[in-house]
Amino acid sequence: MMFRLRSVNSCLRRLLHGGAVTRDQVLEQLQLLWKFQRDRPDMLRTVDLIKSHQQFQTLRVLAENKIDLMDDFMLIDILYAFLRLNMEPHDSLIQQLVSEAWLRIDRFPMASLSKFAVCLNDQHLQHSPLMGRITSIVNERLPTIDDARILAALMISVSSLVSPQLRDALISRADHLLHTTDPSNYNIPRRMVQFLRNIKYIHRPLLERCNEIFLRNIPTLDAVNLSIILGLYQSLQFKNCDFRLAAKQRLTELIDSSIDPFSFTKLFVALAPMATPEIRERLENTALLLADELNAQQALAVAEALEEIQSRNLSLMNKIASVIQRNLHLYKSVEVARITQALFLLQYQNPELFATLRNILIKFLEHSVFPYELTRVLSMLPCPRLEEAVVSRVDAVVEQCNLSELNTISFAVAKWVRNDQSYRHNTHSKYVRLLQTLNRCGHERLQTANRLDLLLDELKYVSGEWFEEMLLDETMITLQRMIDQINWTNVPKLAFFLNRINHLSPPLMDRIASVTVEHIHKIHYSETYATLLPFSVLNYDPPQVDELYDACIKRFTPHLSSFDPHLLVLLAYSLAVADHFPEELIRVIFSIDFLGKLDSQLETLSNALNMRTRLRLMELNRAVSLECPEYQVPWFHERYCQQLHRKGSGSVSPVQQQIHKLLGEVLGGINCVQMAVFTPYFYTIDFECKLDKHLKPLSYIEPSTLQISDRGKVHWDTSSLENIRDELPTGAQRVAVDFLDSKYFCKNTHHMKGEALMRKRHLEILGYRVVQIPHFEWNSMELSTQDAWKEYLKKKIFR
Repeated sequence: MMFRLRSVNSCLRRLLHGGAVTRDQVLEQLQLLWKFQRDRPDMLRTVDLIKSHQQFQTLRVLAENKIDLMDDFMLIDILYAFLRLNMEPHDSLIQQLVSEAWLRIDRFPMASLSKFAVCLNDQHLQHSPLMGRITSIVNERLPTIDDARILAALMISVSSLVSPQLRDALISRADHLLHTTDPSNYNIPRRMVQFLRNIKYIHRPLLERCNEIFLRNIPTLDAVNLSIILGLYQSLQFKNCDFRLAAKQRLTELIDSSIDPFSFTKLFVALAPMATPEIRERLENTALLLADELNAQQALAVAEALEEIQSRNLSLMNKIASVIQRNLHLYKSVEVARITQALFLLQYQNPELFATLRNILIKFLEHSVFPYELTRVLSMLPCPRLEEAVVSRVDAVVEQCNLSELNTISFAVAKWVRNDQSYRHNTHSKYVRLLQTLNRCGHERLQTANRLDLLLDELKYVSGEWFEEMLLDETMITLQRMIDQINWTNVPKLAFFLNRINHLSPPLMDRIASVTVEHIHKIHYSETYATLLPFSVLNYDPPQVDELYDACIKRFTPHLSSFDPHLLVLLAYSLAVADHFPEELIRVIFSIDFLGKLDSQLETLSNALNMRTRLRLMELNRAVSLECPEYQVPWFHERYCQQLHRKGSGSVSPVQQQIHKLLGEVLGGINCVQMAVFTPYFYTIDFECKLDKHLKPLSYIEPSTLQISDRGKVHWDTSSLENIRDELPTGAQRVAVDFLDSKYFCKNTHHMKGEALMRKRHLEILGYRVVQIPHFEWNSMELSTQDAWKEYLKKKIFR
């Protein structure tokens, strides 16, 4: 570094004394210094040493005195170079360079405009009027941009200011230019994905095109870039099996070479969540060795990764917590919130650290204008009461919050209410007033909403009791008011939301169906899953039901090989619930190649998604075996189901115990009814009884294999898992009696959901007559006596 500073010394002397050196040589010296730093690892960079050197200060003064003489290219290049060397935005040189650039901005070529936009982003000026002017210029000159690198940089820079129209135009231009770009340059598509992340917009065709380029470059990608790409995908909730498997393999290869804190942290964050237990243990051991060398940001990243994998490595947690504790003064408020959340969810026991974190958060909160994230974390901490200043601060800014933020605050308030004993004796407490404010702001926001797309973005993660009790009805009114805004771009979002809240709305679903049928060729094939989900799960047939399913099946069938395996399983299961079994789809899923790829992918998914996908595959296998024997798909989940039931510890509700007792009385003895019976293909029915051809109850020779503890816990006799059933006399029938609680019905109506109907179909195929007891009938005013309940059961069973 000192050698390079000496090498510019003679040049500086000639510049200062008016020699023959050109202005470009100032830029050359800056570029020399920056290139030297850029090519070194972060930990070996000496930018601070360079900035404090006398010759660098001379170079800085020289540049400031020559601004008027610089041409447009040199002006921006020098600004860019000084910022790369960590010059402060408030430095007079930086401010003068920016001011001069603003005066010339309309004549900049796109390359200089792009670099200038990057410089403004570096100075956190992405919302400034100057960036607004750049956004306007981009909008005007977009068709003239033929360099994908320039476009990608501009996309990121203006991302916070783009309109929906400019967003679509940028994506279209990016997709066009990607086809002319050198496929070995993965930085360009990475920036385009970053643009999508910044605007929180999933454009699958562009994502898939970028993903193809990433896959081509896997052998050359390092841990840092792989970590960045995986992080962007996670933010966008974009899962691509091929990339995850390739990235996992490449990251595993890089373990031995990622030995410095910077690269190892990136590798740990990216690989640990999808690594095998053996690799994960190896990573944790290395992290333990490097922990003391981690800086504040690296310790935070490792802590969040440990929370994601639910690590139980106490030694490593203690090390990371120690690094965090000595660097607490370096963290921003949001980072302290992230630390608190990670350690809390890890169930890390350190009351002193949590008390310190809580005090820091409260101080931040007292001055924050964005309290929703901090209140959510504060609500997790054990604390009997909350300071008045915090509640007052939340109350002061709550009217600025959107629905998602209001929902987050509602979670915090609910926790405070549960923790604060004084609440029980003060019905007019500060919490009640705050909840009333939340309710008012939520209703006002819904009533004044006028754009469906923005509303759906706010509703994406909204859930919980407060929303369901206070805002759900108003939300449905608002959505129906905007019914004319439903189009092919927002159909999947709206359909997924309706399914998530378990709410049946025929007007909205009819509109979704008609838009889908008309514009199915515009809807991405993978989004047919979200689009069909509420129709199958909520068991609703719109007027165009046949056209809807046919259109979606025809849309996705040519692309079966492009689906992520787990998504294809979920799609096929949702179709099976609705009694649709496309042969080509079924044959693909139950092929050896597909199942092998699915197994590989499941290793990279979260535990929750892994278990859900395995369960859905079993249920799909059962449905196909029962309903489509002509496909000749074997039933291969016997052992899986046995393991599932042995692991489970079911419980019997008081209502089920009540029905069991009453059935014994109705049927003439408790030996005439069995409880929690396994059927072939491993359905568990609440109660089973047998009737002869004259509808007389038959007793069971073997007693029930089910034992129930005093607390209602079920203890299974594992010999009952062999699906052995006694033969029925001629003309006799088995009756399956199922109590259907609220989960089997839509929340806003007594309409039965699709899974309950599929279960009924399957039990009937297995030879049962199915009696279903809806919870709202059993708990109704008409059935409030023992005699009424028994008469109800008699009508159901002996009809």
